[in-house]
Amino acid sequence: MMNSLTLSKMRDSTINTICLSCHVTSSTTQFQCMTINMRTASTKTTFFKPILTLTNLDLIPSLSKNSFRLTILSKKEALIKKAPMWQKIVADASNGPTSPDPKFQSKEKSNLKVDDDTMVKAKLPERLKIGIYFAIWWSLNVVFNIYNKKVLNVYPFPWLTSTLSLAAGSAIMLVLWALKIVEAPKVDCDFLKDLVPVALSHTIGHVAATISMSKVAVSFTHIIKSSEPAFTVIIQRLVFGQHFTLPVYLSLLPIMCGCGLAAATELNFNMTGFMGAMISNIAFVFRNIFSKKGMSKGKTVGGINYYGCLSIMSLVFLIPFAIAFEGPRAWCTGWKAAELKCGNQILRWVVAQSVFYHFYNQVSYMSLNEISPLTFSIGNTMKRVIIIASSILIFQTKVLPINVAGAAIAIFGTFLYSQVDQ
Repeated sequence: MMNSLTLSKMRDSTINTICLSCHVTSSTTQFQCMTINMRTASTKTTFFKPILTLTNLDLIPSLSKNSFRLTILSKKEALIKKAPMWQKIVADASNGPTSPDPKFQSKEKSNLKVDDDTMVKAKLPERLKIGIYFAIWWSLNVVFNIYNKKVLNVYPFPWLTSTLSLAAGSAIMLVLWALKIVEAPKVDCDFLKDLVPVALSHTIGHVAATISMSKVAVSFTHIIKSSEPAFTVIIQRLVFGQHFTLPVYLSLLPIMCGCGLAAATELNFNMTGFMGAMISNIAFVFRNIFSKKGMSKGKTVGGINYYGCLSIMSLVFLIPFAIAFEGPRAWCTGWKAAELKCGNQILRWVVAQSVFYHFYNQVSYMSLNEISPLTFSIGNTMKRVIIIASSILIFQTKVLPINVAGAAIAIFGTFLYSQVDQ
């Protein structure tokens, strides 16, 4: 006789694997199968070998070693592409169908509940890990911005300051690779070629942000930089022809309005500082786009090694421009003036801002391997809130209530964008 095996719900589908939940009936035992892994052949009628996730599979020896001949009543294409769906299939077995065993169903529900509790407990260490990543990322970023602003206040050479930041990161990575603390990446010509536009964009964005912070308050720079999602949408739409949904476009309105309000009411507004933050936004948008395109081509270097390679290439690009725009003579004269103002503290500040710049970027790239893009976007939004608030408190920046309102609106818009863009 033929037993009926009824597909109750398809949970997921791919080309080679179909996951489903089903009931199999036999003359002696009822059981519920959670997943079946099958490879579909080209014909409608084929042989499948189920892999059943059952705790009591040994109690069903007549089924555990059998291969079932399944007749799919709909087209194979529909089974693969349209999910979820309902479908009845027929399996070869020994006896006719029987009614489900209530004791078995109760036991299965109990096992499912235990499995769910186990999964929740297993996620706790992962959530704790993400929380630690965010705490370290935000803390290092705040410390970098504080020391960077202290350096620029007494030593206003943003090109050299940017170069030293990249040089410190490059040196740290070379030491880690040499001591085999971190396995050196295996790169090829294709990887380096794809890294060139990423490194150029990163260099421009880094220098432009540093120039901005040398002219205006840290809080103002980060308020303007919170408008980066608006530039992302505009550039991808106009340059790359990508379309977005209406909620994405609507989320840009509070971002632009908030940044405009904050800029219009800034007490110490400086056009160079404002344009530096805007150019930084544009450059980092292109960096992200080029980075995604390079990673989609196949071989990639991820996490800490990717940022190490990026730092080294950006440093090579930046050195000649730093010498051309500022030069060693101006650096030496400015250093002597800075030492008269704050003594040997200037050296400690420069070292601190250079090292913390690398570490905060390193942690952010490491966290990208552990969390989703949505979680990272939310974390980046909260990072700006913390930096703006801490810089206002530490540097005693004078702000108007309407300026605070503009910053809050812009950051809220950034948060909305991170939600609707996923």
